[in-house]
Order: sequence, then C-alpha cells, then structure tokens
Amino acid sequence: MKTTRRKFIQGGIVGGALGLLTGSLHAKSNGPASAPTPSEFEGPFYPVIAQKDKDFDLTNVEGMPGQAKGTIIDIQGLILDTENNPVEDATIDLWQANGAGRYRHPHDKNTAPLDPNFQGWAIIQSGKNGVFRFKTVLPGAYPASKQWTRPPHIHFKVSKIGYAEIVTQMYFPEHELNNTDLLYRQKNEHEQKLMTASRVPGTIETYRYNIVLEKV
Repeated sequence: MKTTRRKFIQGGIVGGALGLLTGSLHAKSNGPASAPTPSEFEGPFYPVIAQKDKDFDLTNVEGMPGQAKGTIIDIQGLILDTENNPVEDATIDLWQANGAGRYRHPHDKNTAPLDPNFQGWAIIQSGKNGVFRFKTVLPGAYPASKQWTRPPHIHFKVSKIGYAEIVTQMYFPEHELNNTDLLYRQKNEHEQKLMTASRVPGTIETYRYNIVLEKV
C-alpha cells in the first residue's frame, strides 16, 4: 500500500530533520553566490516505458503488496538558484538502479534480479522554499564494463522555465567506489563535493542534496 503524502511529510525523526533543512535555507539565501550543480550525461537507462506510478515513494509500487528490497533511505534537499534563492515548482525527474544494482529498463543487461516492488523512477516538484524529498532504497553498485564498476548514484533531471535544465548524478559520501569511478574522477574536488550528498546528523539513513540552477 502506497505511503500517503500526509504520513510521509509528518514522518517522525526525518520530518524533524526536514524542518531543520527548511530553516537552514534562510541562512543560505543570504550567503554568497553559488556555482551551478555540475552536469553529467543522462546515461543509457533513462526510463523509456511509461508507468503510472511516479510519486515520491519509490519503495512501493501501486497495486503491489510488498516493499522494495534493500536499505530504505530518505533524500531531502533544496532547489536553489545561483544567488541561493529557493526555486519553487521545479520539475525533478529522478531514476536509479534498485538495491541489487539493476535498472527497470529493457536495455540493462545486468544479471542482477529485478525488484517488482521497486518503482525506479519518480517525477516530483520542489515545494515551498524549494524543498524536495523522496523515499527510496540505496542503489546498488553495478558493472559498467569488465574493468569499471559504478558506485551507488541517483540520476536527476531538473527543469523550470527561466532556468537552464540540468542533468546530473548524486553520489553517496565516503563510498569506496567513488574513488575509482571514471565519471566521478573526471570532476575536480569542488565539483565532486557539489555532486555528493551528505548524511543528516541524528537521523537514520537520511541524506541531504541541494541542486543549484542557473537562470537563462
């Protein structure tokens, strides 16, 4: 059964952390200008098969009784412009591999199992103060080639009229495969920092990730 939006927004410790995140926005909005989030190529597994269920809870699929396998995590963050002002009503298109490292995509030849209870793709909007949030599983690492294993990551495509669309990837902090990933290593240290989420202190498996858009 799908988690209701009301129950998700009001959820326990993580709900409190979201309040702290929203509060931190006001301090950041008065700070110096920020660089746009670094871009990354869209990758081969952007969804091509339409699905009805694209909401913020990727751990359940509408009509399915079970929950996705793997470590359940919450991602929360802000959509900002380069002057650190919040961007409301931006469209956030996100997709990722399941907990075993396989995408729900017909071209993924990974032999890891599909998870019928994992949504894999969501389209959400940034809300008041630019806040966004979704529930998912920690994506598994997977082989991109015989010599290259991709670390856990989540793909984002963020757009709003008046801003340059950005396609990027969010990485997880201190994961050992980040150091050998061919895409991550192409970025300089500052860019890597901008593309890497941070753990929210005092919470269980909650990560923060802000995305900065450039006006056009």
